[in-house]
Amino acid sequence: YGRAGAGKTRLIETCPRPIIFSAESGLLSLAHTSIPVATIRNIKDLADAYEWAVMSPDAKNFDTICLDSISEIAEALLSAERKKSKDPRQAYGEMQDQIATQIRMFRDLPGKHVYFSAKLEQRNSESTGSGAAQCGPAMPGSKTSQGMAYYFDEVFMLGIGNVPGTTPPQTYRYLQTQPDFMNEAKDRSGKLEPIEEANLGKIFQKITG
Repeated sequence: YGRAGAGKTRLIETCPRPIIFSAESGLLSLAHTSIPVATIRNIKDLADAYEWAVMSPDAKNFDTICLDSISEIAEALLSAERKKSKDPRQAYGEMQDQIATQIRMFRDLPGKHVYFSAKLEQRNSESTGSGAAQCGPAMPGSKTSQGMAYYFDEVFMLGIGNVPGTTPPQTYRYLQTQPDFMNEAKDRSGKLEPIEEANLGKIFQKITG
């Protein structure tokens, strides 16, 4: 997860043989590539994408399934549920159930790397219970948002740093793999440094050996 413009979509370029399932229109950063993109507008599109990844012979041509972004996909599902129900609580509940099921299904795809990008959300001290604001993956609905990290073995914050001594200032991207008082992150593999190069292909290799 990361702020707007951090390079979450561009990070897909570093994945081995990726395909993108996207609910976003902001794919201009990959316009120079030939990475295929399928659009997700509703729960049927998402279910069809999963079925394709499992059943289609063409899926064998791809090593990485990229959902960009899971925040936007959840918002699309919520919008669809709001049109069905006059009760906002019911719409949120249906969205939460649907997105939780789909996350688990995509996460557990056999023989694939799966990359979920997400927007960054700054949570206030009352919601975190830590006495300090903290950043994490954004989802519609506080329950869904705060539970996101529990679904995954790896949760990274994509950040932008400044190269010391450069004029004009030059920047670089990095992935934070360990939590601190500002950002949610985790690495269950135990094979990553607290700060890693923003290259998912290299990180996949480190984790899988």
